[in-house]
Amino acid sequence: MNKLQLLRELRRHIKLSERRSLAYEQNKAAKLLMYLGGAFVLLYLVFIAIMLAVVALGAESYTSYEILFGLLPFFLVIDFLFRFLAQQTPVQLVKPYMLLPIPRYTCVEMFIISSVVSPNNFVWLAVTVPYAIMTVLFSEGFFAALAVVVAFQLLIVVNSQWYMLVRTLINQSLKWWALPVAVYAVIFSPAYLQDFDKLFSLYSALGGGFAFWHPLYYLAVLLLLAAFVEVNKRVQFHFTYNESAGTEEKKLKTVSELRLFDRYGDMGEYLKLEVKSLMRNKNMRKSFLFGTIFVVVLSLVISFTDLYDDDVYKAFWVVYTFVLYGALMMIKIMSAEGNYIDGLMIHKENIMQLLRAKYYFYSMMLLLPFLLMLPTVFTGKYTLLSMLSMMSFTAGPVYCLLMQMAVYNRQTIPLNTKFISKGNIENNYFQLVAEMLAMFAPVCIISVLKALCGETVTYVILLLVGLVFVSAHKLWIRNIYRRFMKRRYANMESFRATR
Repeated sequence: MNKLQLLRELRRHIKLSERRSLAYEQNKAAKLLMYLGGAFVLLYLVFIAIMLAVVALGAESYTSYEILFGLLPFFLVIDFLFRFLAQQTPVQLVKPYMLLPIPRYTCVEMFIISSVVSPNNFVWLAVTVPYAIMTVLFSEGFFAALAVVVAFQLLIVVNSQWYMLVRTLINQSLKWWALPVAVYAVIFSPAYLQDFDKLFSLYSALGGGFAFWHPLYYLAVLLLLAAFVEVNKRVQFHFTYNESAGTEEKKLKTVSELRLFDRYGDMGEYLKLEVKSLMRNKNMRKSFLFGTIFVVVLSLVISFTDLYDDDVYKAFWVVYTFVLYGALMMIKIMSAEGNYIDGLMIHKENIMQLLRAKYYFYSMMLLLPFLLMLPTVFTGKYTLLSMLSMMSFTAGPVYCLLMQMAVYNRQTIPLNTKFISKGNIENNYFQLVAEMLAMFAPVCIISVLKALCGETVTYVILLLVGLVFVSAHKLWIRNIYRRFMKRRYANMESFRATR
């Protein structure tokens, strides 16, 4: 099998990966919602292109292609961040092929080449093509419009290789987050060293070179792409070999026995389990760290800038910071326990104790975003009442909603190993609906109540509603427990099948 045949075969495997998943049938509704969401994103990008075109047509200081490339750093940052939702690295994809008689380096190389022509890289055509047609085509001609699209697309491909390198390093250690932070600090340095106009004029100068097919501009981009591909080959192969060969030494660590929970009996043991899960299990620990970092950054941005001073933004972010931990971890309730569900089911009452322990644990975790968001209270962006109200409302109705997923989650998620394929990720339509409701329903409620009753009365109502749900938590947790037990055999069978 030559390299071209191997590339075709690997691409065929990637396309069939979801159909081979054990969760394929139960995820059809979720896929439909994802396709609708993708269509909405494309329409939104086209709308952005039209708005930019309107601005460009009315601009006097800059040409249309200069405006597009002046905004290039922002497009690249957005593209980089959104790739965390979809793009996988060859280290994740190549594992199933390690035992086959295929040269490992060639296999990694083929996955990298395949990533260059990935459909994810062509999403931005929804911006560049309409924009080029509306602005560049009729003023500069067809070849200039084509050049703008081609150049922007090449830069997006380079960005995909940059993401692949960074994501692989971050998967090994969170300390590597310093690399993209440093790089983007340099890229945006003209903005904070001088002003935004300096940043815009610096990158807009690229537009003329690309639009008129200046060979040095394209040669520089192609050399940068070749360099990233070569570096990725070596880095991906290095970590693939390390993971498959198991060359890294594992040292035993001394872990606290958390004796402070002993006084709570069985409930205390399950609280210990939750704490140790975050301490020991890689996937759960990363979700917790990402959520904490995001809340810290958001708190600083809100406290010391006027970026989110609009009423709608203020309502959304105060909701988002408190709901985030639940949306990241509680939404997958019982999926981690699917790894050892048979042991939990020895005594059926264990599930009741486990659900209550999870509720107490995640309710106590709400103190963390409350403390992290205190700078916004000190700077006057939020009030102490709004913080307490959202903490209460999240512990009440929001957690009541998210914990319903204990009944419907049926797919085991790995505790430490990486997600090798999309089929390993629970993504049923109940989960999607619950997440959307948890994120946006409180924002709608706050907006409506503010319009009717004023801000203070709104947050008092949220506080009281939250306290009512918290007081009645034993009742609705028991209801969840009963419904779970009715479905326990089907759920256990699915948990075993997806380990």
